[in-house]
Amino acid sequence: MSASEVTEQRRGWTSLYAVSFALLLAAGITLTVATLGSLNSLRLLRVSAALSVAAIVVDVVSVVLPRRA
Repeated sequence: MSASEVTEQRRGWTSLYAVSFALLLAAGITLTVATLGSLNSLRLLRVSAALSVAAIVVDVVSVVLPRRA
């Protein structure tokens, strides 16, 4: 394989990685708030879990979609 072929096959969107990181950060903050509230509400735990799942989905999409040239 030549260098140009390798360059054309690159995958991953840095912007989507940033979005995923922000989602994971929000999930961690939500989990921390739920823990500090002595886990009185399952709603915050569900929000944290949903944010984590969304981050995973964004990560997978960022790898599957080819980058624009």
